[in-house]
Amino acid sequence: MDRSKTEKQYESLSPFELKDKLIEMAENPRVKMMLNAGRGNPNWVAVFPRLAFSILITFAIEEAHRVMSRPGIAGAPDSKGMGERLLHFCEIHAEQRGTQLLENGYRYVTEKLGLDGDSFIGEMVDGILGDHYPVPDRVLKNTEVVVRAYLADTMCDNDPPEGTMDIFVTEGGTAAMTYIFNTLKENFLLNPGDKIAIGTPIFTPYIEIPPLNDYQLVEVEVEQDENDNWQYPAAELEKLADPSIKAFFLVNPSNPTSVSMASESLEKIAELVKTRRKDLILLTDDVYGTFVNGFKSLVAIAPKNTILVYSYSKYFGATGWRLGAIGIYRENVMDEMIAALPEEKKKLLYERYRSISTDPASIRLIDRMVADSRAVALNHTAGLSTPQQVMMVLFSLQELLDSDYHLYKKEMQAIVHERYGALYRALGIEGPELPCYACYYTTIDIRKLARERHGEEFGKWMESAHEPIDFVWRLAEEKGIVLMDGGGFDAPEMSVRVSLANLFKPDYEQIGKGISDLLDEYKAEWEKGK
Repeated sequence: MDRSKTEKQYESLSPFELKDKLIEMAENPRVKMMLNAGRGNPNWVAVFPRLAFSILITFAIEEAHRVMSRPGIAGAPDSKGMGERLLHFCEIHAEQRGTQLLENGYRYVTEKLGLDGDSFIGEMVDGILGDHYPVPDRVLKNTEVVVRAYLADTMCDNDPPEGTMDIFVTEGGTAAMTYIFNTLKENFLLNPGDKIAIGTPIFTPYIEIPPLNDYQLVEVEVEQDENDNWQYPAAELEKLADPSIKAFFLVNPSNPTSVSMASESLEKIAELVKTRRKDLILLTDDVYGTFVNGFKSLVAIAPKNTILVYSYSKYFGATGWRLGAIGIYRENVMDEMIAALPEEKKKLLYERYRSISTDPASIRLIDRMVADSRAVALNHTAGLSTPQQVMMVLFSLQELLDSDYHLYKKEMQAIVHERYGALYRALGIEGPELPCYACYYTTIDIRKLARERHGEEFGKWMESAHEPIDFVWRLAEEKGIVLMDGGGFDAPEMSVRVSLANLFKPDYEQIGKGISDLLDEYKAEWEKGK
């Protein structure tokens, strides 16, 4: 089978599945070393929250032995006086790295957030021991206050709108999206045949999920403009004024283009939901927002309409921890829409949720998500594991304590920006350096690069003579470099997504050189065939 036929077979796959084939080809004895910049798993870890976690376990075990101490067994700790005992413990163990975060975090939550010290530390100790089911199941009481403060700081530029954001902590952003889609369907907010707008290019699953038999939704693309730093043109956002569009799903900063929405776009959407589209549901995945200074999520400007998804995975190097959060403001249009459903649908929902409440109609959307996440009947054992919630608190506290200087954020941004610069210097072109660029990924339009470097005629030949995935295919097979196919994200065909998170600076120099060298090889083939 020739290459083009083989490539055609693989073009129907998600780029995440295609990546596995590319890795297989890149593991080639003819290639000295494989460079995989396909998946966005970071190669850094936030140290101090993890150290604090390990120290907190020691403190928790000591507290458990205060209640019961038998060979290999301790008791469930008593929180009375625990706050002061933690401070004393931190003083004794001051030489151990991580105690400072525990001590400063304790003072922050008691002095700044107004939490009771014994209650907070009692929750953290009980949580890290994992000796009780999560109660409340949606999120632990004090944990919610800390996570809410973190999201207000990072997603709303420390200027959150009025009202209260309720939090549902989940097993990463992936679980969050799964729960949201399911509950919107089960509560008749999204129905088969409904139109939803998708901000493209976008993380591939958001393109692949809506048409599934589970949902049968019709997609309307709201396209970023490659020639305007991947921003949404006003004409594209105007599509949201169509009342047949029920929801707008987007990633912000975007994936694969890694650019945050301009303030003009945010303002246009805010105006739209306040006037012409009060019923529009906004679902925003903001996992990369912490890589942009002054970042503002849609939840900051349209709180009544927005379902916020955030994951701690990328910023803190914690993909294996599976730490995500859904945020919905208490006053929201989704609950209003459920209350306004026709009586026959209300009866169906009454039957669905009556086993968990004497007043099912009063259950808010976010609590329905919790119940639905455990098929309703298992609602009593719902919730994210408590040690995971403790880790989430410690990550949050590191950032909240660093809000004046942003030392960790500056390091994170420096890492990805250095790699971004190395890649583009090796390519021999200027990579845009704008405040809205998260630089966690970058998208390189190979056809556009071909035209700019070798002329329009060569660019046309690249398009006509090769399959869209030919470039990533050959890059893996011949250079040992694995990149994502941008076309699978609804980016331009034959574009590539480069993750700037999982390799080191010299590797990106090699990737840039590999892309340039391969492009030159295409040019040599073109000239030979003329």
